Amino acid sequence: MIISVASGKGGTGKTTVSTSLALALDRIRPVLFLDCDVEEPNAHIFLKPAIATTEKVHRPIPMIDYDKCTYCQNCSDICAFNVLAVLEKTVLIFGELCHSCGSCWYQCPEKAITQTDKEIGLIESGKSQNMDFSNGKLNIGEAMSPPLIKAVKAKISPKKTTIIDAPPGTSCPVITSVKDTDFCILVTEPTPFGLNDLKLSVEMLREIGVPCGVIVNRADIGNDDVLRYCTRENIPLLMQIPFDRKIASLYAKGTPIVVEMPEYIEKFQNVYFEIERMVQS
Repeated sequence: MIISVASGKGGTGKTTVSTSLALALDRIRPVLFLDCDVEEPNAHIFLKPAIATTEKVHRPIPMIDYDKCTYCQNCSDICAFNVLAVLEKTVLIFGELCHSCGSCWYQCPEKAITQTDKEIGLIESGKSQNMDFSNGKLNIGEAMSPPLIKAVKAKISPKKTTIIDAPPGTSCPVITSVKDTDFCILVTEPTPFGLNDLKLSVEMLREIGVPCGVIVNRADIGNDDVLRYCTRENIPLLMQIPFDRKIASLYAKGTPIVVEMPEYIEKFQNVYFEIERMVQS
């Protein structure tokens, strides 16, 4: 089972939910936690893993062989992302814009373009209690996070229940993180902003065919519009977490809810059992 945890915007409690769910499940089954929020990973603050390995992640970008290049501009004409600019006696390459599609090196008539690796970030892996843990850290200034997210997701093992902490929003990094997961938990809050972003997230998941349910954080603020929306759209409400000063204090200290409030262990385990029932039905 692969469960992703996402939210339409940052600051809704997504990592609070994903880390507590993982720790609750770690008591009853093998768990793998993947932090795919590679631009701002913070699950390690809560899970405090002992990192055992670090590996660099690269992606291919074009490299010019000037002994073969005739400056025909075929490469710059083909590239949809304006990565290459052909001047009179040189070719400028803007590697940060490259999507590594390979069009330029496959279609260069002089075979003057080859691939070279560009380091985009790293993956840290280790253990948090019994749980296997990996996160991705994107290099500062690197614009393309999906290749690193895919590298983190390559750690998925069918022998373990995988919890994926996705980036916030509905852009490409989020889609890369939640795509091909069995179920996505959407964390939101009962406010107009929360409802607006929840709707966008639901539309995204329906487009890529990933079933979802909702956990409402800070459930006793705002109004009931989120609950009415879930009922109207037949979206299962998995849990409501109250606006609790103790929970906020635990978050500020980097402590998962289930560590200091053990009554939530069974609640998060029940969320998993409900998801398992829905996925298998």
